[in-house]
Amino acid sequence: MHRLFVALRPPLALRQGCLDAMARGPAGWAWQDDDQFHLTLRYIGEVERPLAEDIAAALEGFRGTAPTVALEGVGWFDHGSRGALFARVGPRPPLQALHDRVDRLLVRLGLEPERRAYLPHITLARARRGGEDPQYWIEARAGLSSEPARIDHLTLYESHLGREGARYEPVLRVPLSA
Repeated sequence: MHRLFVALRPPLALRQGCLDAMARGPAGWAWQDDDQFHLTLRYIGEVERPLAEDIAAALEGFRGTAPTVALEGVGWFDHGSRGALFARVGPRPPLQALHDRVDRLLVRLGLEPERRAYLPHITLARARRGGEDPQYWIEARAGLSSEPARIDHLTLYESHLGREGARYEPVLRVPLSA
């Protein structure tokens, strides 16, 4: 089985903004590192090898426009011990358009359509039991922003779960037009 997702790798300026925002964050959270930063377009999940190969082949022919994006504050998915702190990314319309196009491509291959509302974000930390309340951190970084930067490719990633958390392996990079 292959655990896959399609994402955009944020440019250095956005990744540096995320790293800066993580300074003095609440204790007891699993903070991401630069290698883990991504902006998910569509989570796929676990698929057998033949479908994984079909997904890669279909994405090789994908054509899309490179979005210009920026950091736009922070947020919190409050799901108890499975919560996450994140940096918001916008503007939303070009990212939503890419998400919708990737979703349609995957549905044509037999996957279920995405049912959750799309919220462009970069995960910064995941909750751990006993972690500090992040409210002070969220309030202090509400104005997080960055200069706009263009993302010129999307990536099919395979996620490998281990004791230390997830490791993301790029499987395929697809160029986006300017």
